[in-house]
Amino acid sequence: MGALIEADAADLSTALLTWWDRHGRDGIPWKLLPGGGRPAPEQDLDPYGIWIAEVMLQQTQLAVALPYWERWMLAFPTVEALATASLEHVRLQWQGLGYYSRARRLHEAAQMLVDRPWPRTLEGWMALPGVGRTTAGSILSSAFNASLPILDGNVKRVLGRLTAHLRPPARDQALFWSWSEALLDPLRPRDVNQALMDLGATVCTPRTPSCGACPWQPHCAAYASGDPCRWPVTDAPKPLPFQVIGVGVVLNAAGEVLIDQRLEEGLLGGMWEFPGGKQEVGETIETCIARELKEELGIAVTVGEELITVDHAYSHKKLRFVVHLCDWQTGEPQPLASQQVRWVRPNDLGSYAFPAANARIIEALLGRLGSSAHS
Repeated sequence: MGALIEADAADLSTALLTWWDRHGRDGIPWKLLPGGGRPAPEQDLDPYGIWIAEVMLQQTQLAVALPYWERWMLAFPTVEALATASLEHVRLQWQGLGYYSRARRLHEAAQMLVDRPWPRTLEGWMALPGVGRTTAGSILSSAFNASLPILDGNVKRVLGRLTAHLRPPARDQALFWSWSEALLDPLRPRDVNQALMDLGATVCTPRTPSCGACPWQPHCAAYASGDPCRWPVTDAPKPLPFQVIGVGVVLNAAGEVLIDQRLEEGLLGGMWEFPGGKQEVGETIETCIARELKEELGIAVTVGEELITVDHAYSHKKLRFVVHLCDWQTGEPQPLASQQVRWVRPNDLGSYAFPAANARIIEALLGRLGSSAHS
């Protein structure tokens, strides 16, 4: 373990498991036997539900992911059900979780897994779309009690504080992996990994760690420093770029609204949206919307009143969507920068998978049309 601390890995592991047996999180359904109990070392769990959960948890906290997982398992209870479902149905089940390429990759991977035994190696899982080392290790550890380490955000924080490591974990990944691996109990690697995650989620939290409840407090260098929140060390955050997006909600004479489906690339690949694009320097939002709809769809519109403005932050940028109602004038809509375009009845918009920022646009549109119908 080198710099990990004076106590050896076995003592740390024993203390961690003793704590976890009494205080670990219960009620995580994919980590339990069908009857609801924790598995013994020799008992396997169903990899399917664990795989789905681990992919959901890549960018999502447990409390948020849990109800999505429960709905997903009702809709797609087996890998065969997922593989044979339409991609649109899969996206609808994922809607609201963000990072939508994860749903597409799950669907692709399910089609690769049908009629095959579950992979039993890191390489086998990492050959599937959307599965990296931590996800693969967590699946194999959770399902089969495999002796494989994990290194998610909770584990990095716990180890960074235990050692008071002087550099960000991202800069010393190999070292942190070696520490995580050294802690694995030979009989209970599954439980050690879960205990590490539970410790980070419930005790060694980012802002207000409960050091008095921590089984590693006597060995923790960050606690000994008097200010454990100084760890893990992080690089200074870069300011997020800000962009204004002009969005056109285009209506035709029949009262239908125009939507288009993004190309299968990037974080929002394959999702439906209202057309629009970035506002250029010196350009009014109305000019921006008219230009974007001409460039992306080949149509001319009359840009009307503002419907709503929505601010939305992604991990890498902040966007402001300025949304205007538009009347379709000329040109047959063409998917010049998308997969397809479609005229749909406003009340049918719920049948299409939209990114989260669009939910408020749809709500505003239905409210406006409803009030117009009664005016």
